Amino acid sequence: MGSNTVVSTTRRHFLRNSVALGAAALPLSQLAQAAPTPAADTLPESLRALKPVASQVVPIGNTERAARVAKAQQLMGRHGIDVVFIGAGSSLTYFTGMHWWNSERLTGVLLPRNGDPVYVTPEFERGRTLEQIKLGNDVRGWQEDEDPYALVARVVRDMGHATGVIGMEETVPFFRAKGIMDALPQARVVDAWPVTAGCRRVKSPAELALMKLANENTLAVYEAVWKALKPGMTEQDISGLISMAYARTGLQGDASVNIGKYTASPHGSDQPQHLVEGTPIIFDGGCRAGGYTSDITRTVVLGQPSDDIRRIFDIVLQAQTAALKTARPGVTMASVDAAARKVISDAGYGPDYRYFSHRLGHGIGIDMHEWDYLVRGNKHVLEPGMTFSDEPGIYIPEKFGVRLEDILYVTEDGAALMTPQSPSIDQPFG
Repeated sequence: MGSNTVVSTTRRHFLRNSVALGAAALPLSQLAQAAPTPAADTLPESLRALKPVASQVVPIGNTERAARVAKAQQLMGRHGIDVVFIGAGSSLTYFTGMHWWNSERLTGVLLPRNGDPVYVTPEFERGRTLEQIKLGNDVRGWQEDEDPYALVARVVRDMGHATGVIGMEETVPFFRAKGIMDALPQARVVDAWPVTAGCRRVKSPAELALMKLANENTLAVYEAVWKALKPGMTEQDISGLISMAYARTGLQGDASVNIGKYTASPHGSDQPQHLVEGTPIIFDGGCRAGGYTSDITRTVVLGQPSDDIRRIFDIVLQAQTAALKTARPGVTMASVDAAARKVISDAGYGPDYRYFSHRLGHGIGIDMHEWDYLVRGNKHVLEPGMTFSDEPGIYIPEKFGVRLEDILYVTEDGAALMTPQSPSIDQPFG
């Protein structure tokens, strides 16, 4: 929870939810194609009312990508790094526009402190690489019987940094990092985190706009599904409704769903569940707009909630609000977590992690979990443009749990949420 490693966007229960849609083995990016699209007139009325939003997506432009590379090179100079290697993954997408699967075949980019990036890829992938990259055109290919790490070493030598400092992007697999280190025995390899996180943790207006669109869309999907709930539905039925709702909007997304006593675990359970009136349901997930993700959690009830659920909901809402009011530039990330945790502890659901069992929030952007973390002990300070989940919860074992999550972004003089808070358990969408 306190590391600086980017976490995959795959949701906790993606496989379980995908089974219900006949797509258990497919990645999220293929979910919309795998799920059957029912005729509009067979959908619940609330889902039919959803509007397409994909046309509102404004992709990140090449001018912004060039600025990202320039900032990375400035940070490399500041931290004494000569070359950064970035392999397949979200940082490769962030800097170059490439979307590449991380396989045993090496594909990546070498970014020098000065000069243009150089791409290394299997020779048979040259065309697809050139098709995807947004910056530069220097692609070096390796054949299937050749050593790709020797090619990386040649590129680094050509750059004049064979004995320099090589920054390794932190999600590069160990076998690949070792291959590069073995091929450049006189170089010193360091963590490229100051460069990658130094660029990605602060979002531009264009990034914030994409995230806001994704989050607003997720909230609209949740509301439509809440209005379509019926007694006896399983968690898989509800997940299926969520998938169909996203299909109506044109953005791909999913959510984990947990019901009743299974909401008492922050990440729920794989046990079969059925919806009964008066018990809580937790939706937790998101969608993507222009490569940027949302992450919203809503706790709802079909019918009349109990007084206990109402009371816990109100405490959690107060905790979320306390965190929002605390967040502003210069404040430590730990203090934002502490503000929410104090509300919950003061209400009798402490100390520490007894009932609020996880950190307050995580960074978010291209990855659903990325730098930084709103957690005790994190002394990093907030900066304008940073984005986090604000997701306090109270979990009472064998009974129920309540969690509310919206995405918080830091402004010049405070913080705001990308979506309206859930005002009450009786009217969770206002």
